[in-house]
Amino acid sequence: MKTIKLIMFISLFGIISGCSTLEQVDLIVKNAKIYTVDAQFNLAESFAVKDGKFVAIGSNQEISSKYKSDKTIDLVGKFVYPGFIDAHAHFTGYGLGIQTEAPLYETQSEEEILALLDGFQKERQNAWILGRGWDQNDWESKSFPTKEGLDKLFPNVPVYLTRIDGHAAWVNSKALELAGISAKTTVIGGEIRLKDGIPTGVLIDNAMNLVRSLIPAPDQNALQKALLAAQENCFAVGLTGVTDCGLDLSVIRLIDSLQKNGKLQMRINAMLNPTEENFQYFLPNGPYITDKLSVRTIKIYADGALGSRGACTLIPYSDDPENYGLMIENSHYYRGICEMALKNNFQVSTHAIGDSANRFMLKIYGDYLNGKNDKRWRIEHAQVIAPEDFELFGKYSILPSVQPTHATSDMYWADERLGLERLKGAYAYKALLNQNDWIPLGTDFPIEKIDPLLTFMAATARKDIHGFPKDGFQMENALSREEALKGMTIWAAKVAFEEEIKGSIEIGKLADFVILNQDLMHCPEVEIPLIQIEFTVINGQIVYQKL
Repeated sequence: MKTIKLIMFISLFGIISGCSTLEQVDLIVKNAKIYTVDAQFNLAESFAVKDGKFVAIGSNQEISSKYKSDKTIDLVGKFVYPGFIDAHAHFTGYGLGIQTEAPLYETQSEEEILALLDGFQKERQNAWILGRGWDQNDWESKSFPTKEGLDKLFPNVPVYLTRIDGHAAWVNSKALELAGISAKTTVIGGEIRLKDGIPTGVLIDNAMNLVRSLIPAPDQNALQKALLAAQENCFAVGLTGVTDCGLDLSVIRLIDSLQKNGKLQMRINAMLNPTEENFQYFLPNGPYITDKLSVRTIKIYADGALGSRGACTLIPYSDDPENYGLMIENSHYYRGICEMALKNNFQVSTHAIGDSANRFMLKIYGDYLNGKNDKRWRIEHAQVIAPEDFELFGKYSILPSVQPTHATSDMYWADERLGLERLKGAYAYKALLNQNDWIPLGTDFPIEKIDPLLTFMAATARKDIHGFPKDGFQMENALSREEALKGMTIWAAKVAFEEEIKGSIEIGKLADFVILNQDLMHCPEVEIPLIQIEFTVINGQIVYQKL
């Protein structure tokens, strides 16, 4: 009898002590389908978060038997992924555009833009009229615009309108006058387009700087508003991290300050503009890393863009037989940057679109990297590659950082620029992935929309938001859904040397995740752009919730 009572006491004590030893955590998520994106691409049902990090991941029973929390989210079968990371964007520029620029995206004619600008200026009365997003490839004429229409509407106010790719500007005579631009003006790495010996108002690549340098810089208050506006929109599409490609010291210091005081929660990998001020401030001390900010990359430009025919090509443009595009700088410049970066343990990131620019930079990188390595130097866009040059990415461990929606935006006219044979080596994401067995993905917003689901759609289905073309664009270079998800999470973290702290749902990593209402990995492709972001979470804290 005493033995039975003792056993009952021990059993009861075990139950009581078992309850009392449940570990208190800050958050439990349960009844979910969780794509961890770990090395095995495991699935889970539940996880626990404490102090902003994942502390346990497993089945509902495994988590509930060990952990308790005052905050539990029952997802009733919804879908969880690591927070999406955009590996190439212009976060600050996007935010400033929201505040100051007339949106010219998807406009169908020069006349439509003029009408839009007229209303914009009547409302704003700005000292400079700024806009972004025009694309002559969407117009019936397909021709570059000219200054005459702008001059008629705005004879006394300078106008500066950035093309969708950021590599051409459309300006009026007042802007040309202020910049002192005439038919005799020359610029290395750029073009002032002329007609009958007179500037037309279109400036390509480095020529843009002649006017852009005159536009008053935003003050700190405007920059802060821009960063917070960009953050809000990014959270709404499931982004928890971005790479901001090309920033000055003052902007990086403001980002750091806003992150440290809690106003800016977005994780940012900030690439440096190649300025002497940036070099003197950052390079002597090596990469600058905080829990939300990483500064370890120098961003440079090899050539222009395909849409404005500034991308540097090995043979002339198929629709412009005298034009090879242009290189922005000379070989000495690029070698100097590479040498400086290597010496100070910084990453190099180079915009290269045309097959000539890509070959040029791949070979320069190779001279400094000297075989396989873990420097993770990047080619941004890697848009057109000659067949014999693909292997250089793998030979020197160079990472192609690509934006899949560029393919679905450009596919309507890219064959006209390149010809059908050369097009085979363009937007070749699968061939590029195969060189190093991983590839980071981004959007290049505001050039493209900020939505990472559109990145996923373009990478896997090779179709635009309307489901065109029916059979997909060059499907031999489509990525699998698993590859695309990795490109937007763990590989986007890895290219920034951050794969040990984020990019997957694993114990010890930052608790950044996104909750969707559909299964991104198995839903019909036509439904991908319609998927809803239910929650975006950073450090275990909800930063966005769908109303």
